[in-house]
Amino acid sequence: MLNVPTLWMVFVVNFSALGLIWAYVTRSYPKFEAARYWMASAFVGAAGAMTALIRLFVESPLPLLLGAAGIMAASCFAAMGIQRFYDRPVHLRLMAGTGILSLAGVVVFMVGFEQMQLRMLFYTVGQGLPLVLSLRLLLAPPEGRASPGARLSGIVILTIIGIFLIRTAGNVLGYDFSARAGGQTHAVMVLLLLFLSMTLNFGFLLMAMDRLRNEVADLALLDDLTGVANRRHLLQRLSEECARSERSGEPFSLLVIDLDGFKTINDTHGHAAGDACLQHFTLMAQTRLRPGDLLARTGGDEFCVVLPSSSMREGALIARRILEVCRQDAAGCSGNDIPIAISIGVAEWDRGIGQFPDRLIAHADHALYAAKKNGKNDFAIFDQAPPLSPEAPGLGEATRKFA
Repeated sequence: MLNVPTLWMVFVVNFSALGLIWAYVTRSYPKFEAARYWMASAFVGAAGAMTALIRLFVESPLPLLLGAAGIMAASCFAAMGIQRFYDRPVHLRLMAGTGILSLAGVVVFMVGFEQMQLRMLFYTVGQGLPLVLSLRLLLAPPEGRASPGARLSGIVILTIIGIFLIRTAGNVLGYDFSARAGGQTHAVMVLLLLFLSMTLNFGFLLMAMDRLRNEVADLALLDDLTGVANRRHLLQRLSEECARSERSGEPFSLLVIDLDGFKTINDTHGHAAGDACLQHFTLMAQTRLRPGDLLARTGGDEFCVVLPSSSMREGALIARRILEVCRQDAAGCSGNDIPIAISIGVAEWDRGIGQFPDRLIAHADHALYAAKKNGKNDFAIFDQAPPLSPEAPGLGEATRKFA
């Protein structure tokens, strides 16, 4: 035989433990706002269940009312956590209005007019509506495919809503499934809702783990100083673009960029000034790139730009735009400002490169060397011209292109 007070005590203990877990997550990852709402949901739910247990010792409807308020507030906090997880604004007024109206209905039909069916209907709406409103974010998230944790949470919420509907239908047909009635049917529903509520929180934990794992993976592909892609990310992207181009035959281009005289900047002004120049350059370069272009720092003062679906001519135009913004910025320097000059090599993928991005990098490096040799602060393209004689080696020539 299931004992309802014992089940509620298990609810209190388990949700207090979940609250402590979410409190630890909140402290460890203060920017993860969803954890704060899920922590509040666990603690408020545990407090509501504990308050409801007081009715065993007090002949008053007040503990049940306060307990119902706590459980409905826990549902609201859980839904608000889902909204913040997906960077959506919290519908505080809607949640508060739903909770207040639902609680008012419970009070009216418990204290004013004893009507079990309507009382349970308002209680069910207060519990279920916030979860229903957040269900779409879990099953059809804005960024695309739902994560395993989001799918689990969505399935659990659907199951909880199903139990609420069964409970509501049973009450309409004359069966009292309320806490006052007690009985084994009520105990089974409490047990199921306890299990599902715990599972829902495990779904939230899986969502949090997936989010944090993705953030760590993203950090592994970013340069610490400038915030753009690092060499690992560049090579990964180049391999993808080479494979795509070999399948489709559509070319793409690569820019290799080097800051002219960067060692002199470090020696004269210090490494902090050099770091500031690198950060400033990335900001300027990004203003001249298109959506989908990838800027990466490959080390020191060297950068690369991957230009998907771009011909050599389009790559040269992007190089000219980056060069011009740096020249304009340098022309406006005064006082302690440090002018930035760059050299750029441009290369285009072809069938000879295939799925070997290092060959494309070598071509762009060859063009960069030509730009440096021709006086710096300029760009050059790699000209895949046939050798003039059988003895001539085969990397081709880099042709200088004036901006």
